[in-house]
Amino acid sequence: MIVMAGACLQRFVHSMRTIQGSMIVSSFLNIILGYGRAWGELTRFFSPIVVVPVVCLVGLGLFARGFPLLGNCVEIGLPMLILLMICQQYLKRIHSRAHLILERFALLLCIGIVWAFAAILTVSGAYNNAKPATKQSCRTDRSFLMSSAPWIKIPYPFQWGTPIFRASHVFGMLGAALVSSAESTGTSFAAARLSGATAPPAHVLSRSIGLQGIGMLLEGLFGSLVGTTASVENVGLLGLTHIGSRRVVQISTAFMIFFSIFGKFGAFFASIPLPIFAAIYCILLGIVAASGITFIQFANSNSMRNIYVLGVSLFLGLSIPQYFVTSRTFDGHGPVRTNAVWFNDILNTIFSSPATVAIIVGTLLDNTLEANHVEDRGIPWWKPFQHSKGDVRTEEFYSYPLRINEYLPSRFL
Repeated sequence: MIVMAGACLQRFVHSMRTIQGSMIVSSFLNIILGYGRAWGELTRFFSPIVVVPVVCLVGLGLFARGFPLLGNCVEIGLPMLILLMICQQYLKRIHSRAHLILERFALLLCIGIVWAFAAILTVSGAYNNAKPATKQSCRTDRSFLMSSAPWIKIPYPFQWGTPIFRASHVFGMLGAALVSSAESTGTSFAAARLSGATAPPAHVLSRSIGLQGIGMLLEGLFGSLVGTTASVENVGLLGLTHIGSRRVVQISTAFMIFFSIFGKFGAFFASIPLPIFAAIYCILLGIVAASGITFIQFANSNSMRNIYVLGVSLFLGLSIPQYFVTSRTFDGHGPVRTNAVWFNDILNTIFSSPATVAIIVGTLLDNTLEANHVEDRGIPWWKPFQHSKGDVRTEEFYSYPLRINEYLPSRFL
């Protein structure tokens, strides 16, 4: 038993070092694309017709995190979904004060109630004889989270050892970096729409991808398991609670740092059963997808040419990734199987992302199919937001917080 535990630990550390090396190398792709302004130049080819399927599939592409995950523990997930809808949308209409409180705090209230219900079921032994998969989804004490988590653990660079750089893993992570850039772009447009801001200009999108690359570099140095991308769930939460303050994000960041250092507190919140989150995703991801549909108002929705671009982009954005996911073999190989392994890894990763496929298909079709009028594509509305001085509100919405822009060179703004 001890030998097996030691072998598992060695394998885990080796995997972490490999991921660490891959993230360090791939982070420079996002940094170059971002601060080299290349990503911003690409987004200039976008129009509202392209943004609609991209933002829609940022939400719809994660459908597997919704009801399929909720269905693993219906007695917890379904009450959470129904209770959240009732509290957040119906009970808030009872009184003006209840409207303000429930609109902002209904989610936390519902999580607390259903989480306590799940804890009662766990303590009462409701899942003692359940299947292992049910225990994993429903119990609040799965994997001995609280008992195994340390009280204090401060992350430090190269905590798993020297990073391992392997070409096969690096190229796969490079594909993931491109995917994260595409999905983060769609998430940025959704955040702007739900917060009432103007569409993000090209230089802001480039800046965000560059910062994302810096985040990936730090995560690679500190040995994180995953890279950085814009949070689709937080954007949906923005639409649900109508809270778009930067101060909220800054305070949330402080809490996340706190929970990462004090392990018992992080493990306590990690004990929330996954079906509770799945129920929340059913609403949050739906809000993000619906925000993408609203961009069609800036183009001609009666144009058959636009309907063609939208329909093909949406369908292929869902269908192609589904093919790549279902065709994946047990050992992780996708449908692209040439002699060049690095080429396989990049393509299999890129075409497994609905938003990335939508960007590729939508941009190609929208920029190659002739429109009867330039207004059909929404270009007159779109163009002012592509430049830093194109709209007087850009500085208000997209300037750095805490007067950071006063200390940075203008080429990084």
